[in-house]
Amino acid sequence: MAVFGGAFAAVTAALTGAAHASVRATAPRGSRGLSDLTYPLTATFPAFAPGEEAVRRTVATIEDNGYYVQEWRVIEHIGTHVDAPAHFIKGGRCASELTPSELVLAAVIINIADRAKRDPDAEVTVEDLRSYERRHDRIPRDAAVLMYSGWGAKVGDPNAYRGTDPSGTLHFPGFSPEACEWLLRHRRIRSLGVDTLSIDSGRSATFDTHHVLLGADRYGLENLANLDRVPPHGATITVGLIPYEEGSGGQARIFASW
Repeated sequence: MAVFGGAFAAVTAALTGAAHASVRATAPRGSRGLSDLTYPLTATFPAFAPGEEAVRRTVATIEDNGYYVQEWRVIEHIGTHVDAPAHFIKGGRCASELTPSELVLAAVIINIADRAKRDPDAEVTVEDLRSYERRHDRIPRDAAVLMYSGWGAKVGDPNAYRGTDPSGTLHFPGFSPEACEWLLRHRRIRSLGVDTLSIDSGRSATFDTHHVLLGADRYGLENLANLDRVPPHGATITVGLIPYEEGSGGQARIFASW
C-alpha cells in the first residue's frame, strides 16, 4: 500500500470539491436500447467468500395469511451492488449520502474478454484505456468506466466465478490501480464497474484499486450483468441504489440506456 499512499492523497486533493454532475454522452445515431445490468439476487449467487451468501425464508403465504412476504439475510456486498467510499475509507460517505446526480452517468465499456479467456488475472491497464479512446472517443468526465471480461459465463458456478485455486487464492479480472489513478487524474471519472466480484483483480490481497477509487470519494459497481449488450460508447447508466442507513454500499438495480 505504501507505493500508492502518495497517489491517494494527490488524487483526493485534485478532486476535492468537484461538482457531482452527471455527463451524458451522445448515443449512436439510429440506435436506442435498454439493458438490465442486474443479476437477480438468489440464495445461490456467488459470494466473495463462502458463507456470505444470501439467506431467505418465507414469513407469510397467501394461503395462510392472505399475503406473501419473505425475509432475507444479506450483506451489503452480495449480488449486483455498489461499494460506497465508506466501504474502505474511514469517514468516507455512506450509501445514503451518494446523490441522485452521481447515480446517473455516461458509461463506457472496456472489453478485455479475449485476454481474460487466456489469463484469469487480467487487469484493465492504462494502455487499454488509451486504446479505447483511439478506437472510440474520449472518456467523458464523471463517467462510469465498466470492464467487460466475459466472466458472467461462470456465474452459475461459485468456485469458477471466484476462480479459487488449490491454495485458496482467487483469480478473476479487475482494474489495475494504475488505470484507476489515470482515470481519476486525467478523466475525472465518477465510478468503476466490473462483471466480477471486485474492482480489484481476485488475487489482490491489499485492494489497492478500492483504496484509490474510494479514497477519491468515488464509488464502485460489482457483479454487473449483460455488459456485452451495451455499446462501448454513448450509453447512460442509472444506478438504483438502496440507501441503507450508514451503508458501506448496497444492492442496486442498474440499467443502461442508449
